[in-house]
Amino acid sequence: MRLFFIIISLITSGHVNAIEVYDFKNEQQRELYQELTEELRCLVCQNQNLADSDADLAKDLKDQVAEFVINGQDKDTILAYMVQRYGDFVTYNPPLNPSTFFLWFSPFMVLLLGAVILIYNIRKKQK
Repeated sequence: MRLFFIIISLITSGHVNAIEVYDFKNEQQRELYQELTEELRCLVCQNQNLADSDADLAKDLKDQVAEFVINGQDKDTILAYMVQRYGDFVTYNPPLNPSTFFLWFSPFMVLLLGAVILIYNIRKKQK
């Protein structure tokens, strides 16, 4: 019975260990693919890049990036397509514009708010 469960577990977990294999024409294409998948953010996980993510959407995006690379698209064209299709959030370094202002400056605003609260509490305790 134990052997049965082990066999069933191995059969059903095969997709977890699947490795994407793409037929790149040369080493430069492989390196470009790896660079892009490390630079693009998984839209489901949000804190992982495409290379590290196992989400279904990330797999689809990796397939799409691989197809673009194999078809000879350059890095800027692929990034422009991804940003146009999925928004600036898909990159780890979005450009500074009105729609990404919050992404760039929210950490500083939180830090400033924390400092104001800390100073207020220190002054309150000193009185």
